[in-house]
Amino acid sequence: MKQKIVVVGSLHIDFVINVPHFPSPGETVVGSNFQVFPGGKGANQAYAAAKLGGSVSMVGQVGGDAQADWLKKNLASVGVDVSAVRRDPKNPSGTAGISIDPSGQNQILIMPGANGTFGPAQLKESKEILESAGIVLLQLEIPLETVEAAVHLANKAGAVVMLDPAPARDLPDSLLHLVDYLTPNENELAALTGAPPSAGIGREHAVQRARILIERGANKVIVKMGPHGALLVTKDQEHFWPVVSVEVVDTTAAGDAFNAAFAVALVAGKSEMQAGQFATAAGACSVTRQGAQPSMPTRNEVELMMKVSGHSAQSGF
Repeated sequence: MKQKIVVVGSLHIDFVINVPHFPSPGETVVGSNFQVFPGGKGANQAYAAAKLGGSVSMVGQVGGDAQADWLKKNLASVGVDVSAVRRDPKNPSGTAGISIDPSGQNQILIMPGANGTFGPAQLKESKEILESAGIVLLQLEIPLETVEAAVHLANKAGAVVMLDPAPARDLPDSLLHLVDYLTPNENELAALTGAPPSAGIGREHAVQRARILIERGANKVIVKMGPHGALLVTKDQEHFWPVVSVEVVDTTAAGDAFNAAFAVALVAGKSEMQAGQFATAAGACSVTRQGAQPSMPTRNEVELMMKVSGHSAQSGF
């Protein structure tokens, strides 16, 4: 497998506020600890993969505002190649409003900005970078037609495709057929299979819902179950990775840390089982700090987490 990881996706400015509880409709809640972080699911995954030692290129688009350079420089600071991050001068960079409750859970509202104008025509300019990829990481914070175009280019290049279906939306079966790993969390899994949003659905129900997606054409489904671990489901088998117990501060981007770490392990030649152990530990590390990209761990931190949890021997790292 080629060693390059290419992330095609969003870059956001995250406006984060801590709240005593999430507001009900019409309710005003007084928050605290307002902070601004670089974010976006695509940029988060690129940042995390590079910090874990991967060779990473980011493909996406920022706006015509002053924060655009900050978003790119932050990725470059950990070694991400940002030469394929375009600028749309007619729109602002994407933004996200994030509230975090005392348990570390979050609610997120995004405004796509320049991410929303990153279409297939703009993607074509990065065709050579996609052709260099061993793994391509994708999410759904850019137009779906751009995601589909990226998947087709990745398939032609022989790259492994990981699609994080967030934010959740209907996906055509034709796209599921072309994805190697579909990586929903529990709420996204429910949305993709026509069930009410639900967290803590349990392993049995997660397997049942994942198999619905496999019947529709998905190759392999990894369900990210937060404090309940992660679950790999294929046509004829399943494997569960237990969670590493930590004190949770902020769950924002834990799934991004998982996907990035899984990709880093795969391009390093590790097995799926080893990659899942590494990814689960990376996700656990990320929830112990606040912010999306600031929470992403180094490889040494993940290896220490695995050692503490007793998984280092099996991981191969």
